[in-house]
Amino acid sequence: MSEDPVLELDAVSVVFKHVTAMDKVGFSIAAGETLGLVGESGSGKTTTGSVALGLRKPTSGTVRFPYGGRRTRAGEVQAVLQNPHWSLNPRLTVADSVAEPLAAVKGARLRTHHQAALRILDQVGLPASYGERLPHELSGGQRQRVAIARALITHPKFIVFDEAVSALDVSVQAQILNLVHDLQTEHGFGALFISHDLAAVRYLAHRVAVMRAGAIVELADAERFYATPQHPYSRQLLETL
Repeated sequence: MSEDPVLELDAVSVVFKHVTAMDKVGFSIAAGETLGLVGESGSGKTTTGSVALGLRKPTSGTVRFPYGGRRTRAGEVQAVLQNPHWSLNPRLTVADSVAEPLAAVKGARLRTHHQAALRILDQVGLPASYGERLPHELSGGQRQRVAIARALITHPKFIVFDEAVSALDVSVQAQILNLVHDLQTEHGFGALFISHDLAAVRYLAHRVAVMRAGAIVELADAERFYATPQHPYSRQLLETL
């Protein structure tokens, strides 16, 4: 894991009308590091993910991508969402869906992009023959592998995983978590892993941030967090394990 950050949030707040979704949130994520973001529904996790992706502008505070300034270049930041249907066009073959972000970044060299898609599918554990299938012909776990391949094809420096395993069966969850771990080791991307599943976070995260009512109430190394949580809300969350 590198010490070089791929994302820095400094006192970031987001206010919707009179509701504070993020309240002076600050953290950084290094290349090769996963920060687990946990908290109950409505705590501000998804808004934080949107800010980290550059999809939502903060009301105040600063978001920095140190490798490229405050703005990122196309393809440097990607997302893997809870439901792969949200990122996969049902009318496109798997290979075309995976290649689509690369075509958007580098232009329409379709044959080259198709071969790149097949290579990245192999990295996520899907044979080349799956490239000709449509999303509805795959299982939920296979579709999530395709979504991960689609995110990886542009060689991003940072990926947001927003409840990326919560819709999967437990056995499939374990396979996907192992896959993400191995891919991060190979590719070195930084990751924000947003989840209500503290067991999944425990497996993947190097550090854990606990969010409540828009604020980070605890931020700690994963080992220390799970052994000796400091905040009462953290202890309450861990009682569900």
